[in-house]
Amino acid sequence: MAKVPRGFLLVVVLPTLIAAVYFLLIASPRYVSEARFIVRAPSQSQISPLGVALQGVGFSTQPSDAFAVHEYITSRDGVSDLNSKFNLRNIWGRKGVDIFSRYPNPIEDSSQEGLHHSFKRFVTVGYASQTGISTLRVEAFTPADAQLLANAMLDQGEGLINRLNERASEDAVRSARRRVAEAQAKLVAGQKAISAFRTKEQFIDPARAAAESTQLIGGLLASVAQLRVERSQLALEAPQNPRLPAIDGRIRAYEAQIAAERAKIAGSPNSLAPRVGDYETLVLQSEIADRELVAATSALTTAVLDERRQKLYLERIAAPALADKAQLPNRPMSILTVLLTCLLIYGIGLLIVSSLREHQQG
Repeated sequence: MAKVPRGFLLVVVLPTLIAAVYFLLIASPRYVSEARFIVRAPSQSQISPLGVALQGVGFSTQPSDAFAVHEYITSRDGVSDLNSKFNLRNIWGRKGVDIFSRYPNPIEDSSQEGLHHSFKRFVTVGYASQTGISTLRVEAFTPADAQLLANAMLDQGEGLINRLNERASEDAVRSARRRVAEAQAKLVAGQKAISAFRTKEQFIDPARAAAESTQLIGGLLASVAQLRVERSQLALEAPQNPRLPAIDGRIRAYEAQIAAERAKIAGSPNSLAPRVGDYETLVLQSEIADRELVAATSALTTAVLDERRQKLYLERIAAPALADKAQLPNRPMSILTVLLTCLLIYGIGLLIVSSLREHQQG
């Protein structure tokens, strides 16, 4: 009978035997509670979670918000919040749990940093880009503990989504109210400027006054034209008629009045033309402020309505289940993995030793 090499016994047989003893006799069973959820907007409410699970492709989810939930669950803040509700050391370090599976194991510490590092041994969160479905997988040493922690983590994720909703809504409402206040201030300032202009210039509406003067000038011009026609006819019939000087006097009076009215409208520092321009500028600014106030008020109304309507939802497609059988460790696969690893190491070692011997002999 061939003798088994000592190196094979030390590198392959002994580690595999130790692994078999550990996994078959010592390793504590671990129970897994798995949940699936999506983060979606209200516009997707027409698609049911079951439809999402069955259809998969074509459903528009909120991946960035889903990743935010993932990051929070596994973050230091998330672990700290969970540990404040449930003493994780008591859950993952129960009496009777083997020393290598429990928390903390011999190479871990019980600090907050150590807890955060070890947390990833028991909790994994994944995301399927094809369906937009996130998967939460929690391990514990009793089925109830695994389910309890999975539900608590989903509750924390919902709390994060609610805080994101509240913050976004509060920011939108605050911004809309600020725009309304600014528009109101502009409108009040515009109205005050118009009132000050009217008091200073003693005009309610310079444009209307200019229109009235223009209408008066038109009437005077018509009267002058009529008088000129009358004078021409009279001069043809009787050039020495004593009425002609009187008509000429009336024409000169009308023309003087026309010149005076035109001076009021334009042509002098005190004319209406620059006042009309200033007034129309003030009126335009007031109208713009009024439109801004209407738009800002409408935006505020929309923001308030949106504040009452949640923008994002964390919806559970599959709630955390209560496991009736330990899924981990996979004892045969674990032993086989150790065996294959040791065989690989042994084989590499043989190759190295053989190469060294050939080098020495050469």
